[in-house]
Amino acid sequence: MKLLLHPGYFPNIANFAAIAQNDVCWEVMDNYQKQTFRNRCYICTDLGMHMLNIPIKHVGNKKGKQRYGSVKIDNDYPWQRQHWRTLETAYRTSPFFEFYEDDIAPLYHRTFNSLMDFNLKSIETICECLQIEMPIGTTESYEVDVTDKINGRFLINSKSKFAFEQPEYVQVFDDRNDFIPNLSVLDLLFNEGTNTLTYLKALKLNLHNA
Repeated sequence: MKLLLHPGYFPNIANFAAIAQNDVCWEVMDNYQKQTFRNRCYICTDLGMHMLNIPIKHVGNKKGKQRYGSVKIDNDYPWQRQHWRTLETAYRTSPFFEFYEDDIAPLYHRTFNSLMDFNLKSIETICECLQIEMPIGTTESYEVDVTDKINGRFLINSKSKFAFEQPEYVQVFDDRNDFIPNLSVLDLLFNEGTNTLTYLKALKLNLHNA
């Protein structure tokens, strides 16, 4: 059975474990919601957990609703330069930053107008790094109640925590911070490198009963 997921910005470890373990269909017909992983991700810096937020243009209808697929990035703000500099500062000393740098950096040097296009490209880039196929199936309409797929759409919500057991791995600033779970997959990739896919596939998510 396919798993229904929202494409997010360099998704967190739970989301990417779901991608690595399942046949995924992307939810592309929903309305955009603020304060979700659609336009934010969390990484680890010397000060602890840090949010990277993509600015968007708010042009919703009279009810304030806007189709996710129609959301445009506000490129008047130099967010790409800021995000890349932050990633460099946070992960330059990690074991695998230089190994994957040339794969990740182009996303921050090319202009994207569509938030969804950028998010799908960020996921595709990680899939290429992990040498797995990028899911290409998408929804054709929005269903409130999903009956023919596993509904994993809740994983895009940044306000509620999804409980799962996550083994600790060595993070860059573990001499200053306790282990921070379920960060962006970038944290896992830069720290674990070629072991990332094995780590993701070993996680027990239990999405059926979530």
